[in-house]
Amino acid sequence: MSSKISTFLAHVRQNNSGQWLPHLLEDHLRGVAALAESFAAAFDAGDWAKLAGLWHDLGKYRPAFQRYIRGASGYDAHIETASGRVDHSTVGALHAMERMKGLGRILAYLIAGHHAGLPDWQSAETPASSLAHRLRQPNLLAEALAQSPPTDILNAPLPTSNPGQRDLALWIRLLFSCLVDADFLDTEQFMAPEKIGWRGQYPALAELEPRFEAYMATLAARADDTPVNRMRALVLERCRDAAQQPLGLFSLTVPTGGGKTLASLAFALRHARRHGKRRIFYVIPYTSIIEQTADVFRGVFGDDAVLEHHSNLDSEQETPRSRLACENWDASLIVTTNVQFFESLFAARPSRARKLHNIINSVVILDEAQLLPPDFLTPILGAIRELSRHYSVSFVLCTATQPALASQRGFDWRFDGLDDMREIVGDAAAVRELHKQLRRVEVTLPEDLHAPTSWEALAAELAAHPRALCIVDRRDDARLLHGLLPAGTVHLSGLMCGQHRAEAIAAIKQRLAAGEPLRVVSTQLVEAGVDLDFPVVYRALAGLDSIAQAAGRCNREGRLANLGRVVVFVPPTEPPKGHLRQARDAGRQLLLRRPPDPLAPELVNEYFQSLYWRKGAERLDCKEIMTLLKNNNRFEFSFRTAAERFQLIPETQTPVIVRYGDSERLLARLARAGDDLDRKTLRQLQRYVVNIPRRIHQRLLTDGAIEERRPGVYVQVAPLYDPEIGLRIEQTANYGPDDLIV
Repeated sequence: MSSKISTFLAHVRQNNSGQWLPHLLEDHLRGVAALAESFAAAFDAGDWAKLAGLWHDLGKYRPAFQRYIRGASGYDAHIETASGRVDHSTVGALHAMERMKGLGRILAYLIAGHHAGLPDWQSAETPASSLAHRLRQPNLLAEALAQSPPTDILNAPLPTSNPGQRDLALWIRLLFSCLVDADFLDTEQFMAPEKIGWRGQYPALAELEPRFEAYMATLAARADDTPVNRMRALVLERCRDAAQQPLGLFSLTVPTGGGKTLASLAFALRHARRHGKRRIFYVIPYTSIIEQTADVFRGVFGDDAVLEHHSNLDSEQETPRSRLACENWDASLIVTTNVQFFESLFAARPSRARKLHNIINSVVILDEAQLLPPDFLTPILGAIRELSRHYSVSFVLCTATQPALASQRGFDWRFDGLDDMREIVGDAAAVRELHKQLRRVEVTLPEDLHAPTSWEALAAELAAHPRALCIVDRRDDARLLHGLLPAGTVHLSGLMCGQHRAEAIAAIKQRLAAGEPLRVVSTQLVEAGVDLDFPVVYRALAGLDSIAQAAGRCNREGRLANLGRVVVFVPPTEPPKGHLRQARDAGRQLLLRRPPDPLAPELVNEYFQSLYWRKGAERLDCKEIMTLLKNNNRFEFSFRTAAERFQLIPETQTPVIVRYGDSERLLARLARAGDDLDRKTLRQLQRYVVNIPRRIHQRLLTDGAIEERRPGVYVQVAPLYDPEIGLRIEQTANYGPDDLIV
C-alpha cells in the first residue's frame, strides 16, 4: 500500500485473491454510532451511545495511526494493547471533555476504555492507565483535529437525556456495553462478513412457548397420579397465574423435587409474552449442573433454541453460531452460570462487558438462590434492584430454602435488600402448606451435635444400607470415606474432571433406575440440580440450606412406603474456614433446639438471618465494591478495580488438564497446532480440567508430575489420575481452607 495518506482507514483486510480492502474510518464511526444508539434506546440513552460511537475512534485520524495501519492488517489493527500499537482511544475521550466539560467524563470512560477496558479515575498501582492521567495528553487531540475529521461528527448534538434516579456506575457500564458490542459487530461485518449469517438465528420467545406447552401436555399425560406429581402440577399452575402480574421481583419457594425448573420456565415464558420481554436467562450456581439443565431445555425446545454459556461447555454442543451468540448473549433463551452473569454485570473488559446490554428487558431466573455468595451479597442485590426498577428486568429467585434478603436496619448500620419480592406460591401459610404436602423425608439428628463420628463407624453404617448417598464438605473427606467402603462405591468430587463427573452421574442414575445396590460418597456438588433419588442420605453437619438440598436427593419421587431417611452426622474434620464453617455454626445453633421439623420454612428463614448477620453487614460486601462504584457528582469511579475484585470464585486454584477419556486425542491435536492458538481444542479440553490449589500445583510442577505445554496450559504427565477418585493429590498438610471443598 502507498505510504501517502489519501483516505482515513479504520481497518484493512485481504480478500481471497490477496487484494487489500479498506474499511473507511468515517463509515466505521457512523456504523458504530447507529448500532450503539439502537442498543441504548432500550434504556432511553441512545443519544449518549450515538455520540460515543461517533467519537470512539477519533484517534485513528492521527497520522501515527494511519502510518501504522498501512503496515498492519486484520484484527491486529483493532487491538492497541499489544506492543507497537498506537493509542487511538484517548483522543475521543479528550474531545468529549472539550465539548461537554464535566459531563464529558461519562463518555471519556467509555471511549478511553473501549479496547483496554473501563479504567479507574485514579490508580495508585497503575497511574498511567487511569482516566485522569490519560486526559492529560491534549497534543493527541490536536494531532487528530489537524486532519479535519468530518465537522458533523465533531460537532454532533450533545445528549439531552439523563440517567435520572439510576445508579450512575451501572448506567455507564451499560453504555459501555452498547459501545463495545457495536464496535465489535461493525468491525466483524467488515473483517469477517461470513459471520453475519450465523448471528441472530435463534428462535424468538414467541416460537418457544408453543413448544413448551406441547412438551408439558405430553409430560402431564404420562405422569403417574402421585401426591408428588399433584403438587408439581399445583406449582406449575401457580407459576402460570403469577406470570400475569406486573414486572418486578418474584420468589419461587418450593421443596427440592417440586418441579421448580420447568415451573419457573412456564412463568418466564408467559411473563415475557405478557410484557414483551426479549430474553430469558436461566442462571445456575455451578458449571457441574448446568449441562443437565441445558439438556432438559433442549429436550423441551429442540437443539436450535438453547444457548448454553459456561467454561465447561461440551464441544459436541458448540457450533460457530453458539460461539458468536455467547459473545453478546444474542439469543432468546440463555442458560449460564452465576459467575458469567454477575461478573459480566461488574465487568470492565470489553469482551466480558459487551453482552451486558442484552440483559435489559428480560426475565432472569436465579436457580438455587440460596447459593448467592454472601461475601458479594450487597453488590449483587444492588444490581438486581437496579435492573428491576430501571431496566425492565423481572427476576425469579428459585430455591427450596429462600434466603432472608429483606432490608435490615441496626443502630449504626443498614443492609439494603429486596423488599418488594412477591412469592409465586402464595403467602407464608401457602409456603408452609406446600412444604408439608411435599414432605418425603425424616431428618435424624445425632444425640450430641458436637461429638464427631469416626470415618470407620460411618463407613460401617453406610455399608449396612444397600443404597445410600453420603455428602461431605471436603474433597479429602470424600476420598477417605470412599476408601473405607465396599468395592463398587461411587465417588464424586471436584478432583474428577467434568467429563468424568458427568459419566459417573449418568451411571449412578442408570443403576438407581435398575434397582441395583449402590453407595455414593460425594462432596456438596451433588446438592444443586443433580436429580438423584436414594432411600437413605447421610449429610455431614452443615447449614440448614445444605441439609435441605441433601434431603432433596432422598425419596425425591415419594415412592417409598414410608418417609425417606436423612441422617445428619458430625464428621471428624472441621469444615473449611469461612462461609461453610459459619453456615455449619448457624445451623447447629438452631438444631440444638431439637425442632420437630429441621427444614420448616420459618426455621430456614431464621437460619439465613442468623447466617447473614453473624457475618455483619460489612462482610456482605467484603471487597467494598459499592464504595468503589458509589454515585458521586465528579464521576470518579474505580471500574477496573471493582471488576478485578468482583470474583465469585477466588483465583486460588490453577486448572490442570488431566489424562482421561478423549483428552489424549485432544492434547495430541493441540501439540500438532504448534505455536498456533487452537482455541477450539482448548475449549474442548475444558471438559478434562481439574482445579487444584496453587501450592499443590507448584509442588506437582516441581516434581515433574505436570508440565506447562504452552503459556498457562498445564497437563498431567505422571500417572496420577485414578478412574474412581480422579486426580490423586493426597498430601494435604499445607492446604488452605478454601482448597479443600467441592
